Amino acid sequence: MYNLPHFKEKDPAVVLEFMKQHSFATLICVDAMQSPEATQIPFLFAEREGQLYLRGHIMKDNDHYKALEQNKQVLVLFTGPHAYVSASWYENKQQASTWNYMTVHAHGELVFLTEEELLKILDETTSFYENNPASPALYKEMEPDYVMRLAKAIVAFEVRVTKLEHVFKLSQNRDLKSYDNILVNLEAGDPGAQAVAQEMRKRKDQLFD
Repeated sequence: MYNLPHFKEKDPAVVLEFMKQHSFATLICVDAMQSPEATQIPFLFAEREGQLYLRGHIMKDNDHYKALEQNKQVLVLFTGPHAYVSASWYENKQQASTWNYMTVHAHGELVFLTEEELLKILDETTSFYENNPASPALYKEMEPDYVMRLAKAIVAFEVRVTKLEHVFKLSQNRDLKSYDNILVNLEAGDPGAQAVAQEMRKRKDQLFD
């Protein structure tokens, strides 16, 4: 990870909110032969006694599941908007161009959960992502026979987060004129660039008060 102090968010609540807003994250591990495996998964969040847990489910009988049986140490990668930043936008243009982005790395230990917990997670997942108590796609609206067939093919898990790192690289190391010029150019860019500009604008007053 690109660990520099000026690319850090001081408020842990902001980091957690970022994770929740980008909760379709990548679960990464290595198997017993040190071969990497990665799967994108929708995550849920829980806090118990000040400890953060990431909850989800994954298909059985594939290489990733087998790797997790062998090695429970995992990394969950949460990524947000990103954009190229041209050195031509700086006051001093004789510098390297770069990339602005936001990412969180959650390290932890995974444990598989019971079938009862799996059903709870399926209920919580559909409720959270449907965000509509009247949706016909909610867990409670599914036929029990279908749910039980589905449950045989998947397994629930929980990751106890042991280390949380992040980089919110948003031109915090630039002077005001360069920062404003970067903002203008990103706001004229594609949706990803515009999203980065929006995050930069939120922080401008804190950086240049």
